Amino acid sequence: MKLGFSPFTAGITDYREAFDLAAELGLALELEYDVHEMFPQLPTARELAQMGRAAGVGFTVHLPFVDLNLASLVPAVWRQSVERVQQGLEFASTVGARVGVLHTGMVPVRHPFVVEAALERLRAALEALTPLPVPVAVENLVPSYHVFIDAPETLADLVRAAGDRYGFCLDLGHAFIQGGIEQIAAYLQAMEGRLLHLHVHDNHGVSDDHLALGLGRIPFHQFREELRGFEGTVALEVQGGAEGVRASVRRLREAWDI
Repeated sequence: MKLGFSPFTAGITDYREAFDLAAELGLALELEYDVHEMFPQLPTARELAQMGRAAGVGFTVHLPFVDLNLASLVPAVWRQSVERVQQGLEFASTVGARVGVLHTGMVPVRHPFVVEAALERLRAALEALTPLPVPVAVENLVPSYHVFIDAPETLADLVRAAGDRYGFCLDLGHAFIQGGIEQIAAYLQAMEGRLLHLHVHDNHGVSDDHLALGLGRIPFHQFREELRGFEGTVALEVQGGAEGVRASVRRLREAWDI
């Protein structure tokens, strides 16, 4: 597996610092496309690709999710959401990302009629995004009333029906909040054969804290065997600056023998 980290989750906003840290630790960078939409003065995708080649650092990309809903029942919102993800995919392709991470969507109410309609919109969005310029890993989200793709089997059915270029991103922190280590195991089983990417961070099983590894309660070592032989990518989404990243890299390499 190839290990990386999200500089913006870590609080590192200077790309020079992020590239130096990635090169020092042998990591990739997970770029946040939303940040580049919000702050166009940041390096362009072509510039980032050049910086990556110079530093020997590769990329994954988190596709847009801020103010975005691929399951929206409002036609204008749905169309704009699809367009923004298409732009994010172009960005990911230009930087040479190994994978793009995609959020599913939300509903305003959990009425069966609304949920079914939202699921149809989401399926249509995944179809509209093809052909994909990079593999896309669909992520399990933080459980909430508005998140309707909230079970391993539901996510698995959605992704497996969407095409070969779609796979899974397992966010261990989100799964742990939803149901502890048993839920992580359930997602791993449902995602078998199509797992492309992992998001790794720690919490206490209550809220999405994005703690550095070891500051929460997730027993990462318990998944060493399940992930042995995993050839995809991993992004640490941890707070705490460079030291939070360094500490998390040490703990994860010990826990998973990588």
